[in-house]
Amino acid sequence: MDQRLADLLELLELEQLEINLFRGESRDIGSPQVFGGQVLGQALSAAGSTVHGERTVHSLHAYFLRRGDCNAPIVYQVDRSLDGHSFSNRRVVAIQHGQQIFNMTASFQVAEAGFDHQIDMPQVPAPEALPDYVGPPPDLLERMPDRLKRFFEQPRPFIFRMVQPPDFRHPRPEPPVRQIWFRAVGALPEGEMLHRRLLAYVSDFFLLDTATLPHGTSFTQPTVVLASIDHAMWFHRPLRVDDWLLYAIQSPSASGARGFTTASIFSRDGRLLASAAQEGLVRVVKER
Repeated sequence: MDQRLADLLELLELEQLEINLFRGESRDIGSPQVFGGQVLGQALSAAGSTVHGERTVHSLHAYFLRRGDCNAPIVYQVDRSLDGHSFSNRRVVAIQHGQQIFNMTASFQVAEAGFDHQIDMPQVPAPEALPDYVGPPPDLLERMPDRLKRFFEQPRPFIFRMVQPPDFRHPRPEPPVRQIWFRAVGALPEGEMLHRRLLAYVSDFFLLDTATLPHGTSFTQPTVVLASIDHAMWFHRPLRVDDWLLYAIQSPSASGARGFTTASIFSRDGRLLASAAQEGLVRVVKER
């Protein structure tokens, strides 16, 4: 297995301290705080560890309360709210330095048949027709703050190919729409919960930044502060993150120093696999 993927899988595996109590390590990927996708994936691991039988997560709703410290582990406390005939519900609280930094509710369901319909996938170029996303050009990257530079230079366990690549040299207002193909850098083991945890992890990339597109700016600018407030996901159909997936993102609104984004995640053959929504802080400050 590719070492980047092996490291990510290790990151999402938690140490069990006691019944309903787990601990996970943190990684510094260059973001101002612990990457939100890491906390989502670890919290889902903690919740899933307490659910028995053939039940798979179908939705999660999370709030980011405080900045996570990349240099300290995170403790996850799970409340077993419900184990019913078809559904299980869990509430997870993430704690660092004695304070809640995150909480999440997740629902798990036994597989069953029912009505089936979906929206159509957008018409976009195939991933083979697009280059890998590599971030800003080297000369611009060299002038960025060290933390932001590390964010772009960090080896990623996922490949991204953007239908609308950003213009880092001449940013201009654009429609609040972004489509991105992505997949893991290598093959992964079987397991629906494994792939849904990994999708939760990668879903935090590019989502909130889409709310800055109509304003001709992005998180790379020193005057723009972005931070996730909440994150929700719904898993509709079986998926694999080592196949190409299309992340179709839009931002219906930005107001009150908050941006709101929604997204649909499709397989390359057009099946709607999952949906996501996020609201976050989008604040303009004086240049430091």
